[in-house]
Amino acid sequence: MVVFIAPELLRNGEKALVAYDKQYDVIVAGAGHAGCEAALASARMGCATLLLTINLDAVALMSCNPAIGGQAKGHIVKEIDALGGEMGKNIDATGIQFRILNMRKGPAVRASRAQADKQLYRLRMKGVLENQEHLDLKQAEVTRLVVEGEKVVGVETRAGVRFLGKTVILTTGTFMKGLIHIGLTNYPGGRAGDLPSVGLSDNLRELGFDIGRLKTGTPARLDGRTIDFSRLEPQFGDDPPEAFSFSKTTVVQPQVPCYIAYTNPRSHEIIRSGLDRSPLYAGIIEGIGPRYCPSIEDKVVRFPEKERHQTFLEPEGLSTVEYYPSGLSTSLPIDVQWSFYRSIEGLEKVEIMRPAYAIEYDYADPVQLRATLETKRIQNLYHAGQINGTSGYEEAAGQGLLAGINAALKVKGKEQLVLARNEAYIGVMIDDLVTLGTKEPYRMFTSRAEYRLLLREDNADLRLRELGHRLGLVLEDDYRYFVCKRAAIGEQLEKLQKAKLLPSEAAPDFVADFGLGGLQNSLTYEQLLKRSDVTYADLARLDPSLGNVAKAVREQVEIQVKYQGYIDRQLEQVRRMAKMEGARIPLDFNYAAIAGLTAEVREKLIRMQPATLGQASRIPGVTPAAVAILSIAIKVKIEG
Repeated sequence: MVVFIAPELLRNGEKALVAYDKQYDVIVAGAGHAGCEAALASARMGCATLLLTINLDAVALMSCNPAIGGQAKGHIVKEIDALGGEMGKNIDATGIQFRILNMRKGPAVRASRAQADKQLYRLRMKGVLENQEHLDLKQAEVTRLVVEGEKVVGVETRAGVRFLGKTVILTTGTFMKGLIHIGLTNYPGGRAGDLPSVGLSDNLRELGFDIGRLKTGTPARLDGRTIDFSRLEPQFGDDPPEAFSFSKTTVVQPQVPCYIAYTNPRSHEIIRSGLDRSPLYAGIIEGIGPRYCPSIEDKVVRFPEKERHQTFLEPEGLSTVEYYPSGLSTSLPIDVQWSFYRSIEGLEKVEIMRPAYAIEYDYADPVQLRATLETKRIQNLYHAGQINGTSGYEEAAGQGLLAGINAALKVKGKEQLVLARNEAYIGVMIDDLVTLGTKEPYRMFTSRAEYRLLLREDNADLRLRELGHRLGLVLEDDYRYFVCKRAAIGEQLEKLQKAKLLPSEAAPDFVADFGLGGLQNSLTYEQLLKRSDVTYADLARLDPSLGNVAKAVREQVEIQVKYQGYIDRQLEQVRRMAKMEGARIPLDFNYAAIAGLTAEVREKLIRMQPATLGQASRIPGVTPAAVAILSIAIKVKIEG
């Protein structure tokens, strides 16, 4: 039911507004990957939640690559799943190729990645949202925030409706003043085929937020019927495929290959010939693009010595002929795109179904956020996803999950959640954003995490499942499954510590295979497993019962045993930093009153408002001496 209020009581400039009669606990603007996780989290925690989006048919749409995971991104998806989010389960149900990357490297950098059937992915997520208790979905464009004093109390839409809520989460993606570029032609759009969001970023400016401009891009979509796959190298997924989720999910979709192709000197010459009509090089695009995912014209210009660049032709789904040429994003004119794509071996007759384009959009500098993702300027307002300057579905979803959790906790009057850098990649990402800010699209890498041996994909559930259950996000069946797995790991570790290989009982073939001929004293199975040449499967030769251990348990035990020394070293580093990370700085702390700080350091501390001494120490320009002075001042304030 909608209640009409007299225009003189509810006006926005010259426009009379209609007030919706239901008040929400949490309002989420935007239904991309951040918005979906935010809305599901708050609703699952029992909060009346409203999810608003410009187009309900584009919920969880994969605007760019049809894939989930990858280096460090896979870690984030595993953490989302461990906390009770939906992304991992969604890709397991809709994935058409699964691979674990970096298998020849250590466990810290191994990463899961899966191709998705992008339409199935979108439709399944929409179904999950529609069937979630406490969650309403509505099609509407948010144009303004309703702010009373220093608190947000709702949103207004382009259709003239005011929705009231105790908290608001903005997950606007690339839609705020989105501008699409193809050659020297540009037009407004949040992405190809969708209208932009106009007005909201101006409203944020009016409220005092620093708003910047970023740029990203996407390749053309190619007609697979016009590609000669016989001349390309197929790349198959893992067999059997490994699911993302720690719950008992299985991969159900048929698995299909990707194909590898390469550009060539002729391709590069075509690109160079069109640079005078490139919006990137003609100075038309003002926004800063992603450093680690440059357009193909940027690669050709920056690396003139390279004769070829690799691309993976990724299927967009089982029921479509569209292919996504990964790594070949461009904003060159359409005629140059035709020539360029057709210069690649196997693509000589390729037809472009959707042209490549670049898109500029507004974002809010993330240093204006607390580590909870609540804005410092406006209470009860949260930002998540590309509005914070990040790139990637996974980074957005991780932020959305945390924003949804914290909005719900705020409504309930409970302490909000901050994940530390030693607890999760999500914690590393958010700390980077709110402490350092970003002037270019932020992408997560394993190298950003100083404790990456502790933050592996394989142990995300051991790190975060308990927390997800306490928050009410992990279902009881999933939690019991986790508890059994955790107990089994403990039992196996204890068994390996106690079981021994005695010299007198050692099987001759085992002794010969592992060079144990001179063995004088007994060795525990744990000591054997610490050797680089001994695996869990090898131990099963000594005790056949070990061969019956579940794969997830077996792998976890083997990693913990083999890397125990390195893990202990990182845990010691965490302990040394714990005092600094735990030293909270009061919200009303007066930096201007601290003697001994330089004007530059004082200005940065006032602007950033770090939550802890550890966060302050990571602000560029805040020296160790300044941290020491700040530490003393905090102690004086707390004790005084």
